[in-house]
Amino acid sequence: MAATLLDGKALAEKIRAEIAAEVSDFTRRTGVKPCLAAVLIGEDPASQVYVRSKQRACEQNGLTSRLDRLDAKTTTEELLALIGRLNSDPGVHGILVQLPLPKGIDTTRILDAVLPIKDVDAFHPENVGRLVQGRPLFLPCTPHAIQQILIRHQIPTAGADVVVVGRSEIVGKPIAMMLMQKGPGGDATVTVCHSRSHDLPSITRRADILIVAIGRANFVTADMVKPGAAVIDVGINRTEKGLVGDVDFEPVRQVAGCLTPVPGGVGPLTITMLLQNTLLAARLQTA
Repeated sequence: MAATLLDGKALAEKIRAEIAAEVSDFTRRTGVKPCLAAVLIGEDPASQVYVRSKQRACEQNGLTSRLDRLDAKTTTEELLALIGRLNSDPGVHGILVQLPLPKGIDTTRILDAVLPIKDVDAFHPENVGRLVQGRPLFLPCTPHAIQQILIRHQIPTAGADVVVVGRSEIVGKPIAMMLMQKGPGGDATVTVCHSRSHDLPSITRRADILIVAIGRANFVTADMVKPGAAVIDVGINRTEKGLVGDVDFEPVRQVAGCLTPVPGGVGPLTITMLLQNTLLAARLQTA
């Protein structure tokens, strides 16, 4: 029997309706409309698409969206000056610097310059540290999307054997940390695999929940998946056949118990979690 598809688009619509209602209530009570400021440097086509999607999601759910576009020749110092102005602007509650940045810009300095209370991507070292300690201010958007898929589809994590393929700062490391924390969507036994892991298939085959975020098209094949496992595919790879994930979808679908599609899986929920973080940032700053 083919795996059940975990429809991220439908779940995103449900959660966005909840967020829109919360935003409306918050604005009615405080007179404050949550505002997300996006910073886009250069003309990268994918980055422009992502930013437009985030702006559209804000507008559709009652938040204010602001976009600052800078030339690809912008220097680190010029970008830092813009971040400083956004930090000090009380009308801006969340700051998103669209990655990747052009060559020549110090990405670490830029991300470190965003105030932690406005860091709705949760990239600032203070927010990363709070996550490690189990007392996060914001949850990073893609890992939070993954966790919401598991929670809302009632996929048990407590005591589950979870394998994460990929150790990036954006997905692999934070989702591993979140799933091992105590509480809902946590209490899992987590293994993180990477390019130096020996005999990867033997590790992935023992996973009750397999999360793949390695950035290689169709990397995980059916023989690497435990029958009945929940498979979360975070990858988005552009190929001649269109967008595909890091999981070889059709063969794996015949083995897994449930599986996220690409597109339409984790992606729509990532932007949804960004909206949730912006609302939380507005609440914290208003309080």
